Amino acid sequence: MGSVLPDDLLHMICGQLWEQRDFDTLYHCACSGKQLAVPALMSIYRMHDVAPITSAGSDEVEITGPEKSSKTAYEAIVRRQERVLTKWANMWRTIVLSSLNKTMFSYSRYIRTLRLQDLEDLLQDSKFRDKISTSFFKGELGAYKAERNVQFSKKPVKRIDAVETLNQLAEVITEQTPNLEELSGNINSDALSRWIPRLHNLKHLSVWKGEALEGTGELIRLNCPHFKTLKLYGWQHSDADQHFATFLNDIRPQSLESFEIFSTSQIAAESFLALNCHRESLTELKLNGIKAEAMPALSMLKGCTNLTSLLLAETVATQDLEKTHKDVFLEAIAWLCECKALQIISMDKMLNAPGLLTPVLREHSIHLTKLELEGYYVAESRDFHQALAHQTSLQGLWLKGESSDVMSDVDLLVDSLSKLENLVDLRLRDVSDFFKDRHICQLARSLRKLETWWTSGFPITDAIWSDMATLRFLRRLELSAMTHFTANGIVDFIRNLGSENRGLVLNIMMQDTDHDLSEEEQTMIREIMSLEVEGRLEFTLVRGNCHEPVFQPTY
Repeated sequence: MGSVLPDDLLHMICGQLWEQRDFDTLYHCACSGKQLAVPALMSIYRMHDVAPITSAGSDEVEITGPEKSSKTAYEAIVRRQERVLTKWANMWRTIVLSSLNKTMFSYSRYIRTLRLQDLEDLLQDSKFRDKISTSFFKGELGAYKAERNVQFSKKPVKRIDAVETLNQLAEVITEQTPNLEELSGNINSDALSRWIPRLHNLKHLSVWKGEALEGTGELIRLNCPHFKTLKLYGWQHSDADQHFATFLNDIRPQSLESFEIFSTSQIAAESFLALNCHRESLTELKLNGIKAEAMPALSMLKGCTNLTSLLLAETVATQDLEKTHKDVFLEAIAWLCECKALQIISMDKMLNAPGLLTPVLREHSIHLTKLELEGYYVAESRDFHQALAHQTSLQGLWLKGESSDVMSDVDLLVDSLSKLENLVDLRLRDVSDFFKDRHICQLARSLRKLETWWTSGFPITDAIWSDMATLRFLRRLELSAMTHFTANGIVDFIRNLGSENRGLVLNIMMQDTDHDLSEEEQTMIREIMSLEVEGRLEFTLVRGNCHEPVFQPTY
């Protein structure tokens, strides 16, 4: 009789497979025998949320090329998609049944992450509704199916109410998930109050509607000692600011490490002030959709100085704090300059963003690794561009704004960018519209570590390729510039690339129609790219009357 491996070693093996996200091997382990089944199933359901059959990790194939014209191939792909959907539905059905103690193993007790939006995606899928829902809701699960009337062809038709159904199913699941650490989805406003007392290991919470948080702060403090991350899609009720401030005050002080809101909300002064209750723990703060009336309260965040990542985005760029609330503007600058650990900062649709950022960029004790700025004017931001040169630690830089036709403005921007020698990811949208060949060549000679580069310009020619070919780490080049490239120029560029450029994507998005490449030339380039660097060419001619700007650059 062969020797039997100890259980702890089997758990270690399955743990290694879990770290590698090796679903196939774990599945075979689960099928091999009772001794391996439990550790293998624990690892599988621990990462069920990223399984290839879910919306997060879908392995469905795209129907392209000749397969579109082949009826047999098309039908085969459709059948495969239906098989994937069936497996997806079976996974969720098994999770719910295990929560009802109707399965051999307690799968739900292994779950660490519960992404209810994945279940909502399944319930809303047309193929699920047409073919699979009957088997999914058979037996015990039929009691949890909620429906609503939908007007169709002048008469009402019953359809699955995905949100109500997922909340009823989640009610069952959360009763049997003691190890759950992360919960997300479109959760009803009264549901969390019932679920939280069961979720003692909850760390991360993400909800679509902020109303779901009402009355839950104290429950989290009493039942979830490890809670630290909160994400909201939005919160539109007029009393949202007061309710969120109450939530922040009710949870354990200095416990929230990360807060993000994705869309417009009524969050304002009271919430900003309450965030200071977590000033020592809060390291990531992302406030999208800040309303104009909330902007004057921005300085109330001044106690949150341990931030490493900050995003501020106004709904519409309307508030000029420097003109209308100069004291708030100066206090906000002082706050940002006190965030000595700041590494990532992003601002969008904020009229004063360049003015707020310039002192931060000049602060010697702040070393940024990523900066994003959208919605500004190049012509009005010379100080900001000069200050950029101080942040040589930057690895990622995204700039989007209105370009300037004054060539001295363009030269200043390029000179500053050229000093950022550690840049790996450079994305310039619109701000680079008046770049010339010499500007792109200067950047290519200076920024030797670039892996991703997006830029515009007018006009850009084959003169850039010799310098571009020296960027040994370049993996993606996106040119939304008016280009006058030739096939020979592009081929010479490809042939001068190195092995480090393997997998390069070259996207030429605005080739001038007067410099069109024939289908034969495009095919040749694609074949050479595939052969030389296993790369891919994407090629688009400019459409419409876009051959030249409406005015010429001013020197």
